[in-house]
Amino acid sequence: MIAIHHREGSFSNKWVEYCQNNNVEYKLVNCYSSTIVNDLNDCNILMWHWHHSDYKASLFARELTASLEKAGKKVFPDLNTCWHFDDKLGQKYLFEALSIPLIKSHIFYDKYEAIKWVSATVFPKVFKLRCGAGAENVALLKNKKIALKKINKAFGKGFGKKNRLNFLTEKLWHFKRDKTLKSFFNISKGIGRVFIPTSIEKNFKKEKGYFYCQEFIPNNNYDIRVIVIGNRAFAIKRMVRKGDFRASGSGNIIYNPQEIPRQCIKLSFESTNKLQAQCVAYDFVFLDKEPLIVEISYAFSMRVYLDCPGYWDNNLNWTEGNFTPEFFMIEDILSCE
Repeated sequence: MIAIHHREGSFSNKWVEYCQNNNVEYKLVNCYSSTIVNDLNDCNILMWHWHHSDYKASLFARELTASLEKAGKKVFPDLNTCWHFDDKLGQKYLFEALSIPLIKSHIFYDKYEAIKWVSATVFPKVFKLRCGAGAENVALLKNKKIALKKINKAFGKGFGKKNRLNFLTEKLWHFKRDKTLKSFFNISKGIGRVFIPTSIEKNFKKEKGYFYCQEFIPNNNYDIRVIVIGNRAFAIKRMVRKGDFRASGSGNIIYNPQEIPRQCIKLSFESTNKLQAQCVAYDFVFLDKEPLIVEISYAFSMRVYLDCPGYWDNNLNWTEGNFTPEFFMIEDILSCE
């Protein structure tokens, strides 16, 4: 039997639909329950789409996954897929260890080592926190002065997991792009967020004690997002925001498969095989026409990919037509039984 932790708006909506349409025995469980391990006694599979900003999940999701795998149960996402989720530092070490082409990245755990490096390096650089998605907690360091300011904060009071001012800026940017009534009213949410901390800010500790950045790769007016689930891959081309260097969250998306470099698809399959992961979303940019990975995630916004016209298999053969990524996830874990 499959156990599904249901959260409205997550992958679980389609997981439940798949089970109902295909007569797959399942039950809904609460992974936050103290009795969750016992609740899974009659199940051999657990599927739980947990979110990176869920403080409670961050406390135990990986530990629960590791424990269940030790007991011989199948889990989605499994440990190979999720231990580095929303952890750019973990991804740096993992990619370097497996010789997966990542943008050159730099990490310092000593303030004075960071200052020494900043004093000798060439700008710009891209500053990041280890956590965050959708271009959150990302800033372009144009010069040494800006970099030193980030270093002082990183080794001082630290950074909140959520950037309040950035949230307001994003709402203003979305209004300029969409010019809808909904996007207009969302500006008020952004203003409120500046003054009222969310539960995420209250619960998560400050990010501090390290300075992390990546090389800035110029002349990229788009990035490529490839998602691999098992032996299937689908992809989009995301154009960079006007007046910005970031493509994530731009909303300017091209779905034409002819716009997707096959080398990105091939590298995604190769990297997923090295990672031994169930599901990986890759962000690519290019240096001298060669793809480099920016970061990865097992989770993604499902609605963005509804217009994908098809997918590739791991031999780069194309299958035309609509598909449901969440069905791929459950089909793969069932095939392992």
